Amino acid sequence: MRQVEESGGEMDIGILGPLVVRVDGTSVVPSAAKPRQVLALLAANAGQQTSTETIAQELWGSSPPSNPSGVVQTYVKQLRRAIAAALDPAAGRSAKDVLRRGHHGYLLDMPGTATDAHEFDRLATRGLRALVEGDGAEASRALEQALGLWRGPALADVRTGSGLEVEAQCLEEARRAALDGRITADLRLGRHAQLIGELTMLTARFPLQESLHAQLMVALYRCGRSSQALHVYQRMRTAHIEELGIEPSHRLRKLHRAVLDADPMLDSPVPSLAAF
Repeated sequence: MRQVEESGGEMDIGILGPLVVRVDGTSVVPSAAKPRQVLALLAANAGQQTSTETIAQELWGSSPPSNPSGVVQTYVKQLRRAIAAALDPAAGRSAKDVLRRGHHGYLLDMPGTATDAHEFDRLATRGLRALVEGDGAEASRALEQALGLWRGPALADVRTGSGLEVEAQCLEEARRAALDGRITADLRLGRHAQLIGELTMLTARFPLQESLHAQLMVALYRCGRSSQALHVYQRMRTAHIEELGIEPSHRLRKLHRAVLDADPMLDSPVPSLAAF
């Protein structure tokens, strides 16, 4: 999360959990909800200009105050005061250099700044590419590192408007994709016994997420626990019917049949769930 720039200044930005913005080691996250929301939006777009209109939409939606640009400017001044107090005087940089005014909005930036979300994306992309290329060990390592950057739900302590809500949802979707990839990689590496506890917890937390149930069924089957694998399917099927009014997907029904038939494909070193 930390990037150190050439002249000694540094900024830490974290949005994969409670908001973190530290300048030269000092937090500049305000306690007041609206300025915190502004800082979160700028942090999520670190290095890119965020228009005043976008900030206003985030803060007030369709019910802005009479002078939204003026109120946004007031919040920016509050943030700059906190940044100024945190800056190392030896760095030769002012708060206006860190939180800059652009042509149409504001930009939060220091040379070399990166967010934990950017690092997560880099590691997750590497891991998912390795998974496609058949390198399960590298996929598992990279995806585990990516997932380790998360400290809780994205922007957990920030009141979110339309923009930040979409940002948080996209991040959570990326997190789920990385988790699915890491579990797939671990199944390929024969770690099915070690996965059962984690998958049992995850399927209880997400009772309608089919990929997790499929992975748990394969892990249980490979540990000689076919009856429990079938129970996982029945529990998920009940949840689907009660909550959604539909049967599980064709893919999951095929996997269920494969467990019933003790399909040899389930014993393959590479669990080809896509085949079901």
